Formats: sequence, structure tokens, C-alpha cells
Amino acid sequence: MKFELETYVVFVSFITSFFAVFLSNGIIIGVPAIAAEFAMNNVIQNWVPTIFFLVVAVFTVPAGQISGKFGVKKSLLAGVIVYLIASIGACLSFSTESFLVFRILQGAGVAFLNVSAMAMVVQAVKPQNRGKALGFTVTGVYLATSLSPVICGFLVFNLGWRSMFYFVIPFLLLCILLMVLKIPGEWKTYEKDKIDKLGSILYGIGILAFIYGFTTLTTPNGLILTILGLVILVGFGAYELRQRSPVFNMKLFKNTKFTSSNIAALCSYIAVMVVTTILNYHFQYVRGWNAQMSGLILIITPIIMAIMAPNAGKLSDRIHPQKLAALGMAIATVALGILTFLNGDTPLYMVVVAMILQGIGMGLFSSPNMNAIMSSVPPKDAPTASASQATMRTIGQTMSLGLLTLVFAWVMGSLELAPQYASMIVQASQIICGICTAACILAIFASLVGIKSKDEFNTKRPND
Repeated sequence: MKFELETYVVFVSFITSFFAVFLSNGIIIGVPAIAAEFAMNNVIQNWVPTIFFLVVAVFTVPAGQISGKFGVKKSLLAGVIVYLIASIGACLSFSTESFLVFRILQGAGVAFLNVSAMAMVVQAVKPQNRGKALGFTVTGVYLATSLSPVICGFLVFNLGWRSMFYFVIPFLLLCILLMVLKIPGEWKTYEKDKIDKLGSILYGIGILAFIYGFTTLTTPNGLILTILGLVILVGFGAYELRQRSPVFNMKLFKNTKFTSSNIAALCSYIAVMVVTTILNYHFQYVRGWNAQMSGLILIITPIIMAIMAPNAGKLSDRIHPQKLAALGMAIATVALGILTFLNGDTPLYMVVVAMILQGIGMGLFSSPNMNAIMSSVPPKDAPTASASQATMRTIGQTMSLGLLTLVFAWVMGSLELAPQYASMIVQASQIICGICTAACILAIFASLVGIKSKDEFNTKRPND
């Protein structure tokens, strides 16, 4: 059977998107075993997942300009190779320091995966199939979200924590072979531009300070770092507007569809990232379920999202994508509204209904909104648009988890999470779900603003 170029591009994008998320989510299952082997204290243990996300955030925007200048396929290939080397290195780690170094390398590789895979899809796939192709890419993300805890849990329990890293190696090798043998040519859009080194440094320092500060906002240093990060990022934006070859083209935000879709993406990640944790707390601490039972129920939402995403993406090729995005967020708002009243007396079927609605809503939102972001810019700016949506995702996820920390600290102080404090857990969870519902409503309004915009979607490829 002979496959077309577009098929190979979408398949590689699906695999790389899946495994970019696989270890970032699944590593949580293996952290206790890793910490035990290397005798990590609780602070260092928390850095195992955190350092990865910080590195992804720092490298995402520079990855957009680099991939545009040197080629998105070449950048994706480099990202996969770095990720592969780092995964092998993690398997062979002999100390805390060596393991964290390879986690840093993994973060750098994943930053390029996130940006280059999406940009390659946009530039290689026909515009009339773009939404469908992006939908399959998003499906990879959702499947990894739902399956990684199950797969990693099995691997860690039966084969040890290193097996998680061994598991990704053959798939990464497959992607390398497909890119070398089956995806000829290259897509370069910023070939004549100079690399904006100072802009990259300003962005890196600003986003690092903001994200790390927000995760520790309950401390004086966290507040200072958050404010400092915002100030530097504002300065970064002002600096970029004056550059001929900016690392991030701030002028893209003049396009209302691009801006509104990015705002909607940011609000959606703030709203939904924390929901899984809230429900996990509810099942284990309020209802008294074990971790296995809780994990099985929590699969409901991401599985529905994975089913919905490619179909919603395909639909967004025929229907205005921001109309679908607004409808999806409206459904997600209903789900969050139900969870705002979640307590120990809430019938289980109502919780399941909320989870199903969230899955349908986010599945209907994500692919069309992604299509709106990537289609609202000229073809040459696809790497920057891809970097933008990846940045919105990282910031939104971090702020969502930061919100969790802030509200629980305000309600419970330094008390441990335990069944005897179920009433406090319920109170904190209701506050967070209320805030998340408001974020969903903001995402709806952002999508509606984009619908009314007179800006046009781009229906061409770079070589058209």
C-alpha cells in the first residue's frame, strides 16, 4: 500500500505529539520510585516534573524562529533525536544530578516537537484537510493524557521506572526513519532572517520568572518573581515590535482571529487542566476510593476528547472553526458549572455526566481552535503560530496548577490532604471550579469576538 506525503506527515505528528505528552504526564507515576532510588527529598522530587515544564516554556518561542529558519522537518528531526538521547540517558542515570540533566534535555527536545510537528502539518497538508490533520495531532495529545498513567503504572510496577523511558525509544526511532525516508523536502519560512538572540534571552528569563513565581505565589519571593516576569515579558513585547527579524512576530496579534483564538486557548487550559486533580481528590479523599478505581473513572473525559478531536477538526474544515470552539466551550462551561456544586452528597451519575460533557466540550473546542490559530496567519508564520499555541498551553497549564496550590493553601493552610479534612477539600474544590467556570465563559467570549472579526483565514500553503 502506497501512502501519500500528507499521511506520513500526519502520522509522524500524531506519534511525536503522543510521546511529547506521554512522559510529561506518566512521569508522575514513576516519581516515587525514582525518588526512592536516588534518595531525593520532597523538594528535589517535585523538581522532576517541574523542571521539564520550565524548560519547555523557555524553549518554545525560540523554537518557532529556529524551525522557520532552518526548516520545520529538520527541527522536528533534531527535537526527536534530542528527546531520544535524553530518554536513553535517563535510563542510564546513576544519580539525581544526571537524571535531572536528562530531564532538561527532554524538555528542550519536546519544545521543538511541539512547535515543529504542528507547523509541518500546516505547511504540508492541503488547506481543505488542515482541520482534520490537526485533529489527529490533538488526538495524540489526548490519548497520551488518558493512557500514560495506565501504561506507566503497569511498566513501573512490573519492570521498574526505567522501563517508561525504554518504552518511548522504538517509537522515536520509527519517527526518525519515516522523516528521513518518507518525508522528502523541507519547509523554510524565515530562511533570510537573523536569529533574535536578545529577544530569546528576554523571553526565556521573563517566562521562567513568571511561571516559577506563579507556582510559588504564596511566598514573598514567588510574588516578586511573578511581577518581575510580567515586567520582563512586557519589555520583551515592546522590544520585539522594533525588530526586523523578531523571535516572535508580535504584529500577528493585530489579527483579531489569531489573538482571540490564543486567548481562548489560554483560558481553556486554565479552566480544564486542574479538573482531573480536583476529581481525583474528590474520589480518593471525599468518597474514599482507592487510586485504581479513581484512575479508571478519570479516563472517561480524555477518551471522549480523543474520539471527538479528529471529527471536530474535520468539521472545522467546513464550518467556521471559532463557532465550533465557542459551542465546545459552552458545553465545557456547563460541566464546570455542575462541578462547582460538587460535594460528598453529589450523586455519582452527576459527576460522570459532568465528565462526559467536559470531554465533548473540550473535544469540540480544541481542534477547531487550533485550526483557527494556525489558519489565521500567513503560511510563512506557521512556526510562530505553532509556538504561540504551545506557549498558551504551557502558561495555561501552569496557571491552572498554580491556582490549585493557591486556593488549597488559602482554605487549608499547611494541613495535609486527608479524608478527615474532606469538608475543606470540598470548599477549596468548589472555589476552584467556580473560577474555572468563569475562565470558560471568557473563552466563549473570545471565540465570539473572533467570529465577528473581519480578518480572513488563510487558505494557502507556502508553495501555493
